[in-house]
Amino acid sequence: MDIGKLGVWAMVNTMSAAESAAFARRVESWGYGALWVPETMARDPLITCGWLLANTAKLGLATGIANIYARDAFAMVNSQYALAEQSGGRFLLGLGVSHGPFVEGALGHQYEKPALKMRGYIERMAAMRYMGPLPTEKPKMVIAALGPKMLEVAAAVADGAHPYNVTPEHTEKARKILGPGKLLCPEQMVLLETDPAAARAIGRKALAMSLTLPNYRNNYLRMGFASEDLADGGSDRLIDAIVAWGDETAIRNRIRQHWDAGADHVCIQPLGREGRTLTADDERVLRLLAPD
Repeated sequence: MDIGKLGVWAMVNTMSAAESAAFARRVESWGYGALWVPETMARDPLITCGWLLANTAKLGLATGIANIYARDAFAMVNSQYALAEQSGGRFLLGLGVSHGPFVEGALGHQYEKPALKMRGYIERMAAMRYMGPLPTEKPKMVIAALGPKMLEVAAAVADGAHPYNVTPEHTEKARKILGPGKLLCPEQMVLLETDPAAARAIGRKALAMSLTLPNYRNNYLRMGFASEDLADGGSDRLIDAIVAWGDETAIRNRIRQHWDAGADHVCIQPLGREGRTLTADDERVLRLLAPD
């Protein structure tokens, strides 16, 4: 499949069926290569991808990510191959280990060592026999990878990596670990706002949960931020590094930095000014940055 160099990452799971289909068609009409669907406490991302694939003609759909604790390898393989075959190869599976507090709290599972858990899960997927109609090509898979160990797993047993909440500097290091020939698809938050105070306030709301989760906190520290940067909603330095805010030129420059650092595909996440619901004003950044 060809997802192009630019995609969109959005909380479509929280939209109604009709709203999500209309949004996906707008993303497709603007020329983006893929729409990335997260796993949240809402509509299942695989079901959402199936619905949106049926309501679009050429747009790629990707999970960013499907939680491996929420479904076993048997169910994941069946979903991956079915969606790839039904859509003519437009589905990209993104897998992740999620976060300990959610896995042990909401799901009731024991959270295991992330890299070992992911490698074992993918090995079980590879051992499964899929007996349904086959897609024309073997479907690809990327994994949510932040630290060196998970990036090494992505290089060894997956088709690439989908880092979330990262900087272009992280993208450069990820490419070195992945090596050539592997997909590198970082997510980048974007906000069309030139007032620093307003932009940082919206950015802090967007990062509030991330700052409480060990996987992201550890990665911020690996990326060179200090513990002080993670306090009080995040320092200006942290917010400015994770959220690409400003005018169109400033945001385009940040996206280009990821490409220059080795990204194959950047999925941009427009931040909502009124929470996770995107307004027409929030979508304006997608129209401005559209590939076509």
